[in-house]
Amino acid sequence: MRSAFFLLVPTLLLLLALPAARGRYNDDFDDGEDLADFDDNDFAEFEDMNDDLTAEAETAPPPRVSSPSSQTEDDEDEATVELEDGQDGFEDSDTQDEDMYSKYDKDEFEGMEKTGHSMKDPLIIHTVPAHLQNSWESYYMEILMVTGLLCYIMNYIIGKNKNSRLAQAWFNSHRELLESNFALVGDDGTSKEPVSTGKLNQENEHIYNLWCSGRVCCEGMLIQLKFLKRQDLLNTVTRMMRPASDQVQVKVTLNDEDMDTFVFAVGSKRAMARLQKEMHDLSEFCSDKPKSGAKYGLPDSMAILSEMGEVTDGVMDNKMVHYITNHADKIESIHFSDQFSGPKIMQEEGQPLKLPETKKTLLFTFNVPGYGSTSPKDMDSLLPLMNMVIYSIDKVKKLRLNREGKQKADRNRARVEENFLKQTHAQRQEAAQTRREEKKRAEKERIMNEEDPERQRRLEEAAQRREQKKIEKKQMKMKQIKVKAM
Repeated sequence: MRSAFFLLVPTLLLLLALPAARGRYNDDFDDGEDLADFDDNDFAEFEDMNDDLTAEAETAPPPRVSSPSSQTEDDEDEATVELEDGQDGFEDSDTQDEDMYSKYDKDEFEGMEKTGHSMKDPLIIHTVPAHLQNSWESYYMEILMVTGLLCYIMNYIIGKNKNSRLAQAWFNSHRELLESNFALVGDDGTSKEPVSTGKLNQENEHIYNLWCSGRVCCEGMLIQLKFLKRQDLLNTVTRMMRPASDQVQVKVTLNDEDMDTFVFAVGSKRAMARLQKEMHDLSEFCSDKPKSGAKYGLPDSMAILSEMGEVTDGVMDNKMVHYITNHADKIESIHFSDQFSGPKIMQEEGQPLKLPETKKTLLFTFNVPGYGSTSPKDMDSLLPLMNMVIYSIDKVKKLRLNREGKQKADRNRARVEENFLKQTHAQRQEAAQTRREEKKRAEKERIMNEEDPERQRRLEEAAQRREQKKIEKKQMKMKQIKVKAM
């Protein structure tokens, strides 16, 4: 009974409480508010809180990434724990952890640290420089170099072949004339005995030589074809601004008895003025200004240099004037000399102590027509000038000076030699003094190197006696000169 009573009292209290709660629930919604509205109003404060947090997050500065060193220091500060006596178990556990991770390679995890880059940093894309791009614009310097190299190679091949064709064209047109006047045509000098090769000797890409010998009154004739440097690209470009002509130079060396003593030259006015300054024989024996050749019927563009008037009258006969007049545009210079030694020798230390060796020579210089644009036909047009060379050899052999002309020529050569000795007297004295000093020095060294003192003394006394004799001879000469003067 008692237990039933205790169960009944709570049941009654529960029944009484239900109607009251239900009535209060109805009173809360009397205003017509909907249940959904109530729910929204109840959670409105949470939504406002979320909006405030979002605004703070947007306005707040980005979090600063702390360096690993500072983070480890903070961790060490926070994790610092004072151990009491008897808490040795922690040390054992740390030691066990170190032993457990020591078997892993630390280098295996290099570069695995987390970097705190912000996702909001903009992505910057740099443009690749022009010299690193794989395009034709990056290789313009190489293209220019290769193009220039190809142009140089092509110009070299074309220019070399053209010079070779011109030289062969000249030889083909002149071969018959040369072989009819010379026994040997085309000796290259490689064999001990002279052999006629019948071809030109190429010295380089623009110079060809031909040696001929075996003719009366001449030792030999050297023909040199001097073409323009067509194989050189720079020279080709230069000739566009300053045109030039190919040249043929013929040098005939005569025997000593086959030419008389005279110096003569004829050619263009510009060439004569230049040769008079450069050539030793023309500057010494033809010191007068170049004279006009109008007296002999030569064009106004031609001039004459001659040692004597007799020589000019003897050389300029009708046939020679005919050759020069008809081919004046091709003739650069014609030079006959028994004192030919080439251009003046310019030494660094004064003049030479000896007169240069001379040869009796006929020198012809011809300009090839075309003024650079030469064709094989232009080379053929030089054949009449080679006939003039053959005629000049025979003409000079027959030309002889009269007695007065011979004496004048000898006086001119003696005068030139005397002037040369006067100019070089001081230099010859210095050279003689240098030789004497060297001789004395060598004698003193020989005496000093003598090991025997007695022999050394005798050598010194002999040297002193020689010096004394030289001094006495000089004094005797001075006395004789004074007596003659009185």
